[in-house]
Amino acid sequence: MGSPRIPVILASQSPRRIELLKTVIKNFRIVPSKIDEVCDINLSPEENAILLGRKKATWVAKHHPHNLVIGADTMVVLENKIIGKPTDAENARQILRQLSGQEHKVITGVAVVHSKIFSAVSISHVRIKALTPNEINSYVESGEPMDKAGAYAIQGEGSFLVESYSGSYSNIIGLPMDLLKDLLQKLNFSI
Repeated sequence: MGSPRIPVILASQSPRRIELLKTVIKNFRIVPSKIDEVCDINLSPEENAILLGRKKATWVAKHHPHNLVIGADTMVVLENKIIGKPTDAENARQILRQLSGQEHKVITGVAVVHSKIFSAVSISHVRIKALTPNEINSYVESGEPMDKAGAYAIQGEGSFLVESYSGSYSNIIGLPMDLLKDLLQKLNFSI
């Protein structure tokens, strides 16, 4: 597999995406995009995830044209409504009450840019168990939900919330690795 000849940039500061990418690419830079992450109400959540992933990657690629840039955007969607990151502890509790006992989708749009751009979307389904008020309060007090779309981390303490899931586990964390590998292969970049 070896190290890539083209320098790689991850257009994200997400600790979860950084850790996932480190499992397949040892050396890369982190350059977050400075786009406004605003969804287009005329597009589906899937289309918005791809659009935002593409915008992040192309913004960074414009400033670093000799690099291969990876951009991604992850959304939690319940009944076709996008659930963002909590604004405060009370909002985190509200989000978790909404997700309690429900199945939702985790949608990640991924884009890779190096002279060409390729993008695609990964969709996973997650069922959250019926949560008690004490479970919600304890989890929110841990602080973990605060910077997570959907107010939980399947790979962290939040794993106890999850009754079941289907689809890509790494997608639920924030970067679907199989999809990323497929997109990189389209650019003749092997990992």
